[in-house]
Amino acid sequence: MKNPIKELQQAGQSLWLDNISRPLMTSGELQELIDEGLTGVTSNPTIFEKAIGESGDYDDQIRALAAQGKPVSEIMDALIIDDIQQAADLFQPIYERTNGADGFVSIELNPELAYQTDETIAAAKALHPRLNRKNVMIKVPATAEGLPAIEALTAEGISINITLLFSLERYEQVAQAYMAGLKRRLEQGKSVDSVRSVASVFVSRIDTAVDRLLEARIQAATSETERAAQRALLGKTGIANSKMIYQKFKELFHGPAFQDLRRRGASLQRVLWGSTGTKNPNYSDLLYVEGLIGAETVNTVPPATLAAFLDHGKVRPTLEEKLDEARATLQKIAALGINLQEVTDQLQEEGVRSFSDSYEKLIARLTEKRQRMVSKKIA
Repeated sequence: MKNPIKELQQAGQSLWLDNISRPLMTSGELQELIDEGLTGVTSNPTIFEKAIGESGDYDDQIRALAAQGKPVSEIMDALIIDDIQQAADLFQPIYERTNGADGFVSIELNPELAYQTDETIAAAKALHPRLNRKNVMIKVPATAEGLPAIEALTAEGISINITLLFSLERYEQVAQAYMAGLKRRLEQGKSVDSVRSVASVFVSRIDTAVDRLLEARIQAATSETERAAQRALLGKTGIANSKMIYQKFKELFHGPAFQDLRRRGASLQRVLWGSTGTKNPNYSDLLYVEGLIGAETVNTVPPATLAAFLDHGKVRPTLEEKLDEARATLQKIAALGINLQEVTDQLQEEGVRSFSDSYEKLIARLTEKRQRMVSKKIA
């Protein structure tokens, strides 16, 4: 029977699931997906807010921790760390089989730290030993303040998933920060053999934002020819931007900049495509999977997109296709007065804010649950 996930692996791409919950693991569903070829999991505050806050699946553990007098912050950490550790244990055989190249589970730091370098470094260094799993990546946002944290944590030997990355310019800075961290570690006489990283480029959100700007221009166009030319650009920016980032990845990690690090045992930082669920119903449900296939990359997909890919996914190496067309798309977008750098900067700010909102909602839900459970016990 055809297995598109295994076909992706043959094309050099890993498929991860952008979702985690306790039932996903305890039911055996995650193990079934691993058996199908899934090689990793990513999480974020929104995912945990839904998993923990909107279900009763964690209530027994919440009740037990509340009975011990644990505050909400400790309860939340315990729930999330338990889930990450359980998932990491399921992927451990893949991590071992691939010599640490795959089989990772990612956990986000408190998004409130996104613009605080020192606090991000301290939080990741405190969290890392508590996770106690080699195949866990700690997520650090690709903010300007996150860049020195990426370098510092890489130098500490902590594997990092750089998240909320949108622009080519910031991607290059992220890759350089990773390399700088590896160099620092080597200068300290330490091994880089087990250090891994992915640079998570968010895709569909770019199309959502640019399409909105294009629609306004289409409405204002004075001729059908002009409108048709602008309509042809809808849904094209996210993948075009990703293709340019992939070319920069190849230049950096297969060029002289990384040559010495590779010789000394360093692993390249794979590009990970995130935000790959299709948000516009007019586009293919697999637009951001089938259109982003290339060697030495990862795609992390939400459950509905994974189901669609297993059902009717087609695999071919698309990241290297029609590069001139991708460049032309970005040039046409710029010619229309759409500043992609401004768009991506705004998307990053919105992403941080969205994760912060989810984090606060989760705290509020846990506070309410804890109070209710403690009150019942007293009554």
